[in-house]
Amino acid sequence: MTKDFYAILGVQKSASEAEIKQAYRKLSRELHPDKHKGDKEKEAKFKEVNEAYEVLSDAKKKEAYDRFGSADFSGFRPGQGGGFGGFSGFDPSSFDGDFGDIFDAFFGGTRSGGKRSDTRGRTLEVEITIPFSEAVRGVEREISLKTEILCASCGGTGSAEGSKLVTCVECGGTGAVTRTSRSLFGMIRQSVICETCRGAGKVPEKPCNTCKGEGRTTGSKTVKVRIPAGIDDGQTLRVTGEGEAGKHGGTSGDLLVRINVESDKRFEREGDDIRSTVSLRVVDAVLGTKVDIETVHGTSTIDIPAGTQPGQVLRLKGKGMPIVNSSRMGDHFVTVDIVIPVKLSREEKRLFEELRQQLS
Repeated sequence: MTKDFYAILGVQKSASEAEIKQAYRKLSRELHPDKHKGDKEKEAKFKEVNEAYEVLSDAKKKEAYDRFGSADFSGFRPGQGGGFGGFSGFDPSSFDGDFGDIFDAFFGGTRSGGKRSDTRGRTLEVEITIPFSEAVRGVEREISLKTEILCASCGGTGSAEGSKLVTCVECGGTGAVTRTSRSLFGMIRQSVICETCRGAGKVPEKPCNTCKGEGRTTGSKTVKVRIPAGIDDGQTLRVTGEGEAGKHGGTSGDLLVRINVESDKRFEREGDDIRSTVSLRVVDAVLGTKVDIETVHGTSTIDIPAGTQPGQVLRLKGKGMPIVNSSRMGDHFVTVDIVIPVKLSREEKRLFEELRQQLS
């Protein structure tokens, strides 16, 4: 019969490890046989609580339980005739995934015949800061890294000069060896990466003296990174194969470059658009005029129509930020600020008074 271990413990599926443990302790105290001698119902519930906690408190078992549904793990017997029949509530015919995933979820490592190499280098992460102007036009930067690099003596093979790679005796060239271990489910045969060749299947006949056969050494290297025009603050670029060198000739990791873009007091960026403000005299707003506007591409002239109002927004099409990896541009929006004079000359005051009388 299918069992809901979360319901048995009275917790949600999203419950944390601490919440699961707390629920178990509470129920365990309440249902302990010493408090309910002779009560078969309480005894059965106590066993269910312990069974549920045994699964949900173990990361591997919990992962398998969450992925493949409610299951009676006690019925699973690897290597015995029933195959997956021991999983109560699990119908193999309805599962369209890889049955090997079930073994991986329970036992980790690789399944029979599989091979997973741990020779790939790590992905590295760095941060660089560029001025706003370089974000507009794009730029190429050189980044210095101290990391594991290919051994200069052997070129990453791990073999001494004049030596060659030979088949690994430990795994026979398969890159994996089979281990047998006892577990809750009985004797388990498990295929794991060969520790001698690290999954490569071959080893140096004579290891390189510089890197001791690993194919890499600690050193420095310089990586050129092309930062595209229009890059935004906080974006990350991935440079494939420029991370840590792999072991024993394995694939190098990648390099992740986080870009910090300095602000520019002249402009406010909104995605691919730019915003700025222009200050106008009252007379220019009333009568209209032409004004030079500084954009990220240089100076552009904009027409101010007669009767322009305070806060009105005018658009310069295609004068915004470049859109990354395209030939298109965002727009530049100009907000109008009308400046009211605080002090007037005697002549200015006379003219305003005259204008007021004419408008009255």
